[in-house]
Amino acid sequence: MVSRMFRLETEIDRARRDLLRSRLLDTNTAASPVLRALRGTPAERELPLHVWALDEAGELAGGLVGHTWTTWLHVTYLWVDGRHRGSGLGSRILSTAERIAREERGCGASRLETWDFQAPEFYKKQGYEVVCVIPDYPPGTTEYTLTKRLS
Repeated sequence: MVSRMFRLETEIDRARRDLLRSRLLDTNTAASPVLRALRGTPAERELPLHVWALDEAGELAGGLVGHTWTTWLHVTYLWVDGRHRGSGLGSRILSTAERIAREERGCGASRLETWDFQAPEFYKKQGYEVVCVIPDYPPGTTEYTLTKRLS
């Protein structure tokens, strides 16, 4: 048995981060026929998807930030100003993103994460199903992962 010594470092290093990501991508591509088939195709790239709702004064009333990758929409952020909650604006923003993902980008599903004090019930009303529950993340809070079929 050969014993090896390694030096561990903890500083933020963008060049090493990029190298690590590239090597992980290569390893995953070699191990997965699905990822291998995606390599070099337009579906391999994450494409940003943003939807903005502006009020009469042009101020931000709500919005969604996400991206599409392969055949999935990933909703990263969805927010509606408190003055407009309950008006259906959040549903309109989300359904617009889902429509673009489905019709223009060929997505068949959507995923997102939300905390218990945010909007799990809102998403369930929009047809999302809870697929993962992480209690105490962060402490005292529950995180939910939800998905929805778009087709």
